[in-house]
Amino acid sequence: MQETNQQIVVTIVAVVVLLILIELIMLFLAVYYHNNKKEHHLEKERLKSSFRQELLTAQLEMQEQTMRNISQEIHDNIGQVLSFVKLNLATATTLSNGEKDERIAESKDLVAQAITDLRDLSRSLSVDNFAAKGFIPSIKTEVERINKSKLLNINYKQKGTAFSLGEQTELVLFRLLQESINNTLKHANAQCLNISLQYAKDLVTLTTSDDGTGFDLDEAIGKNGSGLKNIRNRASLIGASVLIKSAVGEGSEIKVSLNPSQQHAYVDSKYSGSPG
Repeated sequence: MQETNQQIVVTIVAVVVLLILIELIMLFLAVYYHNNKKEHHLEKERLKSSFRQELLTAQLEMQEQTMRNISQEIHDNIGQVLSFVKLNLATATTLSNGEKDERIAESKDLVAQAITDLRDLSRSLSVDNFAAKGFIPSIKTEVERINKSKLLNINYKQKGTAFSLGEQTELVLFRLLQESINNTLKHANAQCLNISLQYAKDLVTLTTSDDGTGFDLDEAIGKNGSGLKNIRNRASLIGASVLIKSAVGEGSEIKVSLNPSQQHAYVDSKYSGSPG
């Protein structure tokens, strides 16, 4: 009987210890899950904050780029047109009546063109210009502006049926394109830049390639790769990958690839703006 009672006591103690261990394990799992969930939430908030900061930076840079474009447009085109009108009118006093009429008519046409150009520029100053215009029309406007300046010959091609990626994602992509164009203008000594925008069901690819001097990629990253890192960092914020190819004397290529279904959750992919 005594041996039986001891066995019962041992069994009860073992069950109690087992229950305590189970409770401790459950408590540990609950704490671990709570901390993991908290860390995940904090990381998500950090990514959101980082994305908002980068998005704001991209918006400010676009506005700064727009102001530079407007300044150049006023100086190179509108300013020259108005100077020519001023010269036309100043010299008209010494001409015959028929020649005066021709000069005045020519000057009126030039002033009308200058007014139209100023109206276009004023519309481009709008903060919501990108959202109102759309992603693809903004690309086409940028291409037309560069080609008009004759600083670089840009060929733009689009493949596939366009669809919206969300205003924020498209804003970052457009800013990446602007950076690629500016880098080509400043450093590549290129004559031609090809831009390709390709839409597929599970992949959107934006590629720029130039015929410039190129560079050693490893050397560029080692010496001053902040520009390349900036492109990669911004692309990662929208869930995109970047492939950069370049070699001395062989030009450069930057390919940004994005799977729309794998965009980060905090990116607004419900933008209703027209893709153009």
